[in-house]
Amino acid sequence: MNTIKRWVASFFDFMQGIVVFLAMLVMVYLFLFSPQEINGSSMFPTFIDKELLITNKIVYKIRPPKRGEVVIFKSPANKEIDYIKRVIALPGETLVLKNSTYYINGKALTEPYIEEGVYTSGGSFLKEGEEITIPEDTYFLSGDNRPHSSDSREFGPIPLTDFIGRALFRYWPANKFYIIPEVTY
Repeated sequence: MNTIKRWVASFFDFMQGIVVFLAMLVMVYLFLFSPQEINGSSMFPTFIDKELLITNKIVYKIRPPKRGEVVIFKSPANKEIDYIKRVIALPGETLVLKNSTYYINGKALTEPYIEEGVYTSGGSFLKEGEEITIPEDTYFLSGDNRPHSSDSREFGPIPLTDFIGRALFRYWPANKFYIIPEVTY
């Protein structure tokens, strides 16, 4: 009988450990990091359809987004859908699109992540040659594959409250694992 009691006690100790571990995973998932799947080609060649990323969900509670960071946010049209884009312009900055180049406060933005020959056109929000000022607490975001990206050129700047987090690293496919580098301008 003692053997059965020890076995039952050991089993419950083991299960308690599993429950604590799973509770910790849920907390990490809800508040710190979460997986994201790339859907579509708006960030090609940086990311390809069906690749998997880890998103840092806490970073923008500590500091504001920086230009060049890849962010995941709620779609302005449907909050159930997540988008992934790159931060182009920050709150209070002026932005103009001329001849396929973004100009921030009058200075051309060099974008090393854009493939050679990719044309950036205006959209229904940001028209070619029209200067806009980015409102406070909002960010202008663009996909790296400009001809195939629905982004702030169409729907305008995105409020920080719609940001989920910053793309931290790609973990799938395993042979393409890498930490997403910061872009310096």
